[in-house]
Amino acid sequence: MKKPLILATAIGMLSATPAMAVYEFQLGDGNKITFGGYLKADLRYVDGDVAYQDVWLGNAPSGTPTDTQKLGFNIRESRFNTKYTHKDVSAFLEFDLYGGGGNEVVSNSTNPRIRHAFIKYKNLLVGQTWTTFMNLSSLPESLDFAGPTVAIAFARQSQIRYSVNGFEFAIENPETNGDGDIGASSSGIGLSGTNGDLEENTPDLVAKYTFKGDWGNVSAAAMIRKIDQGDAGIDETATAFLIGGKIMLGADDFRFQINTGEPGRYVGPALTADIVADPVSGDMKVEKTNTVAVAYRHVWNQDLRSSIYYGTAETDVLERERSHWGINLIKDIDDHLTGGIELGNFEVADKGTTSVDSNYLQMSLKFTF
Repeated sequence: MKKPLILATAIGMLSATPAMAVYEFQLGDGNKITFGGYLKADLRYVDGDVAYQDVWLGNAPSGTPTDTQKLGFNIRESRFNTKYTHKDVSAFLEFDLYGGGGNEVVSNSTNPRIRHAFIKYKNLLVGQTWTTFMNLSSLPESLDFAGPTVAIAFARQSQIRYSVNGFEFAIENPETNGDGDIGASSSGIGLSGTNGDLEENTPDLVAKYTFKGDWGNVSAAAMIRKIDQGDAGIDETATAFLIGGKIMLGADDFRFQINTGEPGRYVGPALTADIVADPVSGDMKVEKTNTVAVAYRHVWNQDLRSSIYYGTAETDVLERERSHWGINLIKDIDDHLTGGIELGNFEVADKGTTSVDSNYLQMSLKFTF
């Protein structure tokens, strides 16, 4: 078959499936390419003693109580992806706009940031995507990016994963946070010199099993990691465990996630490092973390739904305690356009500090393509 004819056929077979938000081109001979993503515009108002952020994570913004009444507009959650499929092989690539850069003075520029870039062949996945430790279905439908991020497993990284009969086994990129480096690229060639931890020689090991049925799904995951900081005399094996999933209740659903052990950077982004200094003894220790996140989604009708969610996280050594709740109303305006409003609160109640919190109101409009 001649290539011009293949291209013409592909254009003629352009389709968009609202549920998947993907435009698909059939190229013939088992080949196809798809494009998808969405453009999301957010209006966000934060009022309280926790400084403004576009999204709540696990950190304490500004680090000190900050009297805040801030209104912000942004489109950084918007994203674009493409997938190429050749018979049993596929390659997926996705970017969003949280890559930093720019300011709010003139252009409000923002740089693309890679989210996913992986190859999949039958049961094997190689490349960057969500850590195998996660259960994606347990994340609530929220306007604030991922909802109670403070209490959920949330990380993307390069890995090799094998899946079979509900089991998933992976070796993933090692990174000890808190040992003086953050695994950041120092140049266009990527990690080099002291920016790469010279003691990270063992991949993180993850195993997960997911029970599935018409009732929903539940995952149980375990992780083993090497935590090594020679200067502090730390050479330990850290373990972490997760149970999470989504239970169907008719048209409604209940979502949950529980994390315990020493997940460090994997849970509650910026909540804690893997290695922390004990505030009493000054010794460097591997931090322990316990988190719980729950969400209930109610479907009012085919176009209208609401979610209410809550997440709380506590650490052992630094005794950090942070929580986030939210409630929203989301409406499908048409097959591709969704609008919503969300109210919520983020609280920082770390031991030895004054408890502070901020309320927020967010309105969002999302066009899925």
